[in-house]
Amino acid sequence: QVDLMVSGGGSVQAGGSLRLSCAASASGYTYCDYDMKWYRQSPEKEREFVSGLDRGGHTTYADSVKGRFTISRNNEKNTVYLQMNNLNPEDTAMYHCEATATCADFLGRSRTKTYWGRGPRVTVSS
Repeated sequence: QVDLMVSGGGSVQAGGSLRLSCAASASGYTYCDYDMKWYRQSPEKEREFVSGLDRGGHTTYADSVKGRFTISRNNEKNTVYLQMNNLNPEDTAMYHCEATATCADFLGRSRTKTYWGRGPRVTVSS
């Protein structure tokens, strides 16, 4: 089992910055490796991919956030961050973290599964 704890978010004015965190905590495994993604959803839109960082360090961004958002990770803490700069009202949404975890138990058996961490809400006022 992998639990994701998402934190950060809040309310800012346009042009402001926020940082989101998504920390993965695994139980029952000796080792896990993660591909991490951020999504967002607002009432007016369908769920939208925001950014991804795979276990190889490759990053991807939605066109709408390129140059403003930066995804990074702390492998020791199994945490991925989303630094959001120059926010605008269109960034207002609930942000969700997705982790595709490949984990191995003490017998060396591996399993890949996708987990979700919901929240937090980001509100950007004009």
